[in-house]
Amino acid sequence: MLVTAGAMSALAMAPFHVWAVLFATIPVMIVAAMASRPGQPVAQRAVRGFGAGWWFGFGYHLAGLHWIAFPFLVQADVFAWLLPFALALMPAGLALFIGAACAVATLVPARWIAPPITFAIALTASELARGHVLTGFPWNTFGYALTGQIALAQGLSLAGLYGMTLIALVVAAMPWWCLSRGSSPRAIGLAAATGLAPIGALAAFGLARLQAPQVALVDGLKLRLVQPSIDQREKWQPAAQRAIFDRHLELTATPPGAPPLAASGVTHVVWAEAAMPFHPLRTPFALQEIARILPDETALIAGVLRAGGEPGAPDFKVFNSAVAFDSAAHVTALYDKRHLVPFGEYLPFQKTLEGLGLEQLTRQRGGFAIGDGPRELMRVPGLPPIEMLICYEAIFPSEVSRTPERPAALFNLTNDGWFGTTTGPAQHAHQTRMRAIEQGLAIVRVSNNGISFVADPYGRITQAIALNETGVIDTGLPKAIGRPLAARAPWSVLAALVLLALCVGVATRSKLR
Repeated sequence: MLVTAGAMSALAMAPFHVWAVLFATIPVMIVAAMASRPGQPVAQRAVRGFGAGWWFGFGYHLAGLHWIAFPFLVQADVFAWLLPFALALMPAGLALFIGAACAVATLVPARWIAPPITFAIALTASELARGHVLTGFPWNTFGYALTGQIALAQGLSLAGLYGMTLIALVVAAMPWWCLSRGSSPRAIGLAAATGLAPIGALAAFGLARLQAPQVALVDGLKLRLVQPSIDQREKWQPAAQRAIFDRHLELTATPPGAPPLAASGVTHVVWAEAAMPFHPLRTPFALQEIARILPDETALIAGVLRAGGEPGAPDFKVFNSAVAFDSAAHVTALYDKRHLVPFGEYLPFQKTLEGLGLEQLTRQRGGFAIGDGPRELMRVPGLPPIEMLICYEAIFPSEVSRTPERPAALFNLTNDGWFGTTTGPAQHAHQTRMRAIEQGLAIVRVSNNGISFVADPYGRITQAIALNETGVIDTGLPKAIGRPLAARAPWSVLAALVLLALCVGVATRSKLR
């Protein structure tokens, strides 16, 4: 039952956004964690709580992350044997955080505070830990449950992702607890207040915020976003590299349904992550072709593989990079990815595991190297300073816009072709879009096979290309707005929400007693 409840909770995430399901599923976990609690020794209560949380978390992550199986089928002859391990071990590992939270929550005496508040605070802390421990993986954090509707999602500008997580968990659990005390008018009133009032307040705030005037565009800029929709099974085949490159050139220069590049007024072309799955900086022909299609004063920003050092040398490295080229194909700006995907772009204990015959999914010998130095803004001629986020770097709220100078916009180059037509690409795109609301910055997202879009600082998508579609977007760049509270003081806001939740828990417990 706990696994089923956890799996049903994944419906609260993209692309479904059925957040009301948490009203039923979160209480199931809390009830199971607290079962037979009176008189039990502390250790037994903790074990029971951990078990309930772990089984719930296993179901939640198994359903929400089932798409992790698909990358192992891209090169099935090499990686298919690992699929059962990945499908079971990753949810099992992530479920440890929910299990630990429930174990801790069961140790707080129920006579002090309403138990749903204890569980909500403990689970929020565990979600925060999940986003940071062992490089972090804040995918499908519970706070996203309240972001499917654009008005509710504006709460991110106030509370941030983890503040929204606390609100979502309190809202999901408190009505049940109040009604479980009885059917008195007081219990019913408190249930409605704790369940509906926060949602109503968020909706009212969001609707008011969305009444802001249309966001102006940066003067003198026109972007062309190119989505080629390359099949991932072809992406890394050496024999297909020329055809992939030619497809990008053709879509850029003469896209169907859009004016030719030379007559379009486009100032910057943007290609997705690893758009050139080779080393273009060491391939004169590629540079010549880029220079051939780019009109004067037009630049290209593209995801590339970048080599450092000489092959076979001890200092040889390969980076997953974003590079800006001018119209003569000279490099004008460069960013090397800082937050790599474990087992996708590198292996923990790389040399040891490679010695045992294991490889990461990209099959890059030695794995990708991490970009050197602190994160810096990309300064592309003709663009205001931008922050580049490659692939899943965009899912880490605490790593976005942490440079001394605030960026003018966020750019996300990604390749979701690994995940087929599962929920993975929709989840990734939605979480990326939420960074715009948190930071008050427009975000430009370009994906190999979708979902590519431009969202303004309120998270409103202005143009998009759907999953597995081929095409281009010609668009302006929305200007930034004032820095939201969540970006200016994320931890103080979370601390204030925790304090407020504690007050609500004590007051509610007292009234229902």
